[in-house]
Amino acid sequence: MGFSPEELRRVVVFQNATDDDLHLILSNSLTRSVEEGGYFFLQGDAADHLYVLTGGQVKLLQSNRTGQQISLRIIYPWQMFGALGAVRDQASYPASAEALEDSSALAIQGAFLRQMMETRPYLSFDLMKLMASYIQEMQARYRELATERVAQRIARALLRLAAQSGQRAEDGIELEFSRQDLAEMSGSTLYTVSRVLSDWERKQLVETGRERVRIVQPHSLVRIAEGLEE
Repeated sequence: MGFSPEELRRVVVFQNATDDDLHLILSNSLTRSVEEGGYFFLQGDAADHLYVLTGGQVKLLQSNRTGQQISLRIIYPWQMFGALGAVRDQASYPASAEALEDSSALAIQGAFLRQMMETRPYLSFDLMKLMASYIQEMQARYRELATERVAQRIARALLRLAAQSGQRAEDGIELEFSRQDLAEMSGSTLYTVSRVLSDWERKQLVETGRERVRIVQPHSLVRIAEGLEE
């Protein structure tokens, strides 16, 4: 399936690109599909390609030496991931990219994009802005772990997910994710997430189901996230 320059311009790093540059990128891209549970790449693999998700959802997760995993973020269509190879030669992926459902992405060689960046400053600036946003997100999560109660962290994680992928409905904001993902994103446990969500459901702040949550009272979650309510 072919993609248009306008579709590719939805990617933050390519938002200032010319049509000619976008056609050049598309002509040097390959489409890769991964089934649910498969991986676009594994932590430690050579970061030869960067990816633009065109369909599905991808989870970036990192493992330590004992095999414990933490979810770093969820990638949605027209977001870039695995871009370290575009800024550093002979880099390796610092995390794995797991398909949460059948997913497809454009694969772009990191060396090719580095070559384009030498004569197109907008690519360097926009990629730097993307990296800076990731750093700010990680700093915020670290601060939350160090200073906030678990309910605040869970509320903040839900609000981040709502901003990234929430679907608005008449009776709230629909989200799809696993409770384990929410536990990893908030630095808590599956048991704690289930307990907190059950408490919020009793208070009619959320409605829960299998791998989904509907935020019924987003303003109340904002107050919890800010530490204004128990």
